[in-house]
Amino acid sequence: MFNREKVEVKRVPMMPVRDMVIFPEMMHPFIVGREASVRALEEALAGDKKIFLATQHDASVDDPKPEEIYQVGTLANIVQSVKLPDGNIKVLVEGTERARIVQVANDEGFFRATIRLAPVRAESSPETKQAAERVTNLFEQYVKLSQSLNYDTMIAAVRVEDPGKLTDAIAANLQIPVEQKQELLEIFEPLERLHRIADILEVETEKLNVDRSINSRVKRQMERAQKEYYLNEKLKAIQKELGRGEASEIEQLKKKIETSGMPEGPTEKAMQELKRLEMMPPMSAESTVSRNYLDWLLAVPWKKRSKEIRDIKRAEQILSEDHYGLEKIKERILEYLAVRQLVKNPKGSILCFLGPPGVGKTSLAMSIGRATGRKFVRVSLGGVRDEAEIRGHRRTYIGALPGQIIQMMRKAGTINPVFVLDEVDKMSMDFRGDPSAALMEVLDPELNHSFTDHYLDVEYDLSKVMFICTANVLHTVPQPLQDRMEVLRLPGYTELEKHQIAQRFLVPKQLAATGVRKQNVQFTDEAITHIIRHYTHEAGVRNLDREIANICRKVARKVVAEGPSFSSEITVANVNEFLGVLKYRDLFAEKKNEVGLATGLAWTEIGGQVLTTEATLMQGKGRLTLTGKLGDVMQESAQAGMSYVRSRSHLFGLSHDFYRHLDIHVHVPEGAIPKDGPSAGITICTSIVSALTRIPARCDVAMTGEITLRGKVLPIGGVKEKLLAAHRLGLRTIILPKDNEKDLADIPPEIQAQMSIRFVESMDEVLEFALEQPLPIAGRPPVAGVEPKFGADVAQDNELTN
Repeated sequence: MFNREKVEVKRVPMMPVRDMVIFPEMMHPFIVGREASVRALEEALAGDKKIFLATQHDASVDDPKPEEIYQVGTLANIVQSVKLPDGNIKVLVEGTERARIVQVANDEGFFRATIRLAPVRAESSPETKQAAERVTNLFEQYVKLSQSLNYDTMIAAVRVEDPGKLTDAIAANLQIPVEQKQELLEIFEPLERLHRIADILEVETEKLNVDRSINSRVKRQMERAQKEYYLNEKLKAIQKELGRGEASEIEQLKKKIETSGMPEGPTEKAMQELKRLEMMPPMSAESTVSRNYLDWLLAVPWKKRSKEIRDIKRAEQILSEDHYGLEKIKERILEYLAVRQLVKNPKGSILCFLGPPGVGKTSLAMSIGRATGRKFVRVSLGGVRDEAEIRGHRRTYIGALPGQIIQMMRKAGTINPVFVLDEVDKMSMDFRGDPSAALMEVLDPELNHSFTDHYLDVEYDLSKVMFICTANVLHTVPQPLQDRMEVLRLPGYTELEKHQIAQRFLVPKQLAATGVRKQNVQFTDEAITHIIRHYTHEAGVRNLDREIANICRKVARKVVAEGPSFSSEITVANVNEFLGVLKYRDLFAEKKNEVGLATGLAWTEIGGQVLTTEATLMQGKGRLTLTGKLGDVMQESAQAGMSYVRSRSHLFGLSHDFYRHLDIHVHVPEGAIPKDGPSAGITICTSIVSALTRIPARCDVAMTGEITLRGKVLPIGGVKEKLLAAHRLGLRTIILPKDNEKDLADIPPEIQAQMSIRFVESMDEVLEFALEQPLPIAGRPPVAGVEPKFGADVAQDNELTN
């Protein structure tokens, strides 16, 4: 059947190869990178380009020993070699003959093998032809079923008459393990190889037939929407064979639930959901919803807590490092920490920082987190009008998520963070619900231990959380919500406090932000005071921070242009070179006392403000006109003031019917800004009396207070903010209601020392201090009895009286 030709022995360089078997008469490209292989290749290239290629047993071994290499390999010719940029060599070889290793020697860092060649030539016989034809037909069927082999190319490759070459060509292209290919290589007799490869082709073809049959049957049964499910089932079957099935993921989730520290209720809920998930098709929509729900339950902290720092001295030091002033706030925080030391499980504290923008409410909350060693999270409630933002959506909705409370707890990762609810006064409500009502449960120490989010649908304990709310005003916060918070007011900073904040915090911060060094720029105390007075007009320090940043940026530009040695001292004389012309002038430094012009004090969301009130007379029929976008309460205060004047006209030297011939127009400038409240009552009344009596009102006196029809002066709110505003603008004489005397306890001593505060109980006392000269006494010819003066005449009076 076959003839074995003369046995020949050769000694040639040998190269172990990995994950492939080289067959005779076949071209194979591969990369050579191992040092020993490179040397063997170079040795072969230097000689007759013959090299012996044998497959190693374990492909993961980088330096195989001779016994770790198969004994049968292929002698090959090196057709081409190219050195790659990474130092490796790309080689194309052509197998020539099978050979068996006789001996292997290590020759200067590479293997040199003595091999025995035993070429076998098959004789032509009916059995050989029949076996070759059978193998060819089987291979043709195999190629048709295989999706990775090109039919035309493969059929052309096996059109050879020599049965040995036929088997080698087919073996080289079969997608079978390396071990089976090596088995075919070690069979020298062609007929035996034909029978063996026929057996392999029958098995492989049957595998492809079964797979194709399964695919066809499944495809016929499933609809388009089930395609994803089918692929997952197939993947699941493969994973099951590999021992990495779905069951392992379920077990992992179960283990996480058991070790999460959940209370009994949530644990039971999670286990029920896990059982439902186990019964669902993995790629179904319900499965995704259940999986997400379990992920959220496991992601929320149930028992992990931050180790709290209760060292009061350290906390006081941190608060002082981060913020200047705010002594009452710091005192309250230290009291809270002291209670934490004495009580083992105190209830969570709910604080509300109330104050104008820029006074440090949010940054103070961050400092509390740092001082207590807790995690810090913050959620902004500005513009929130949907209850679901707080409580979350129920899982019946597509894309449902927990509310912001649970989301931030997940972000914190502990059950006792410092949780800031920013801008709690900016919430609103619509048809989707009232978020402020949902916050009542969150901020109630008696209830928040069992807070229920609509998405999680289990009780969650928020009692260990330190909630801190921030707000600019309280009148927009519902009263029940206010009742659940301890309100700590942060009024505006005094000029001295702003100066200290700028020197200690703002200047170093902006130097670091702009890359400017201390030797490049120095701020004098006078320059900072000048910036505070003439370039900012605020209760906080945000604009002051911006102006200092503006100067530092300009200095940075000069440092880059002129070199690191550039240095500049910021003084009052050169501030305008950096910041331009003054933005705010001293409103009262050059003003004169004028008829019908009184100065009042107002409270706004950004702190105190000074408001001037003007009154003028015109011929008319007794109308009182109010302009300046005044609210209802402020208009009623003006009406009350006018009624007071009419009731006491005889004391002011006015006829009892003076109003019949006059129209009075009261205007509060900055007409585009809405104004309201009763505290402008005495200011409006003073401007009306000044206009009617033609006695100028003092421009250096500011006042605030509510007026009654009997002329009584009632107390008002926002005293500290109003006094700080007056101090900022240079007003030193203030008229306040007598009942507000107690509020001076909140005013810094250095501010009180610079101001003269007059406490009054009646409008008569106000007029005594506010007007330039005493009122006309009864019996003096009434003003209304002479010809009234209007327009230019009143202006001329102003010039004369001043």
